[in-house]
Amino acid sequence: AAFVFVIMCMAGTRPIIVLAEKIIGMIAKVLPFPGKMAFYISALIVGPILGSFITEPAAMTVTALILLDYFFSDEKMSMKFKYATIGLLFVNVSIGGTLSHFAAPPVLMVAGKWGWGLSHMLFNFGYKAAISVVLGTLVIAFLNKKELAGDFSLRPENPEHMHPTWWITLIHIIFLALTVITAHHMVVFLGVFLFFLGFTTVTQEYQDPVKLKESLLVGFFLGGLVVLGSMQKWWLQPLLASLDTLPLYLGSTALTGITDNAALTYLGSLVELSDEQKYYLVAGAVTGGGLTVIANAPNPAGFGILKGNFGEDGISPLGLLKSALFPTVLALIMFRFL
Repeated sequence: AAFVFVIMCMAGTRPIIVLAEKIIGMIAKVLPFPGKMAFYISALIVGPILGSFITEPAAMTVTALILLDYFFSDEKMSMKFKYATIGLLFVNVSIGGTLSHFAAPPVLMVAGKWGWGLSHMLFNFGYKAAISVVLGTLVIAFLNKKELAGDFSLRPENPEHMHPTWWITLIHIIFLALTVITAHHMVVFLGVFLFFLGFTTVTQEYQDPVKLKESLLVGFFLGGLVVLGSMQKWWLQPLLASLDTLPLYLGSTALTGITDNAALTYLGSLVELSDEQKYYLVAGAVTGGGLTVIANAPNPAGFGILKGNFGEDGISPLGLLKSALFPTVLALIMFRFL
């Protein structure tokens, strides 16, 4: 919970957002699609896959802020488009962090105990997740091609804000890297965070206000899931241990929606499982990570950033579930058959 809080604060800063926009914009220019559609496709592929390196909470924060600025704030965009996009975003971020062993919360819970390193994740999960992210994004983009028609350009610099210089962006990246490297040592990365707060204060003319409140709420949410999720082991552990591979795969996907995927894999790590069962437990957990807001720790970050654009009633749980079904089923197929 503390790690997620710190990484969200660092990822939601102006230098990191501007850098992400530039990377997504450069990739969009080489895609053979109209400008607006190309940026949309690039954002929903590059952003979630970046989560494997800057962690899923950071990827969710960056991608959601970019979608908010360029698509969700546009009154012309229909509610159907917004639901399709948020469902795709949640699923893509959940599976997009599986190219490494330190980025996705459900993988982080078991990687150390089971000896899963970078190569294991890349060759057993990563490439399948990347294919699913690309295919799912292309399908959703083409289904909404009318709303994504037209020219596109990156937003002009705000004259009231000074544009972050390269060395400020570089120092932000170093802070992010130090936090990821020391993720298992809370005393160290909280010390790094204090230096980060000092740096943003000194360079405040290049910064937006640090998103402390939003990040803290997500941290409390995850902390509550870890505490309350461990209390479910009286029925989850015997259930996980008794399931064969395919029922375990589908069951963990479904259970993720009501228990949180990190809590699910943590409880699974306390049970003796075969290598095949371990694979399907984690594959199901990351695949179901977009079905509900509580299914994956980064989801509340995206929810908090985008909820204001879904009308007075906010994001409908049923609407999110329906919009996430297609990318979830696609990911299920990829992790099962590739």
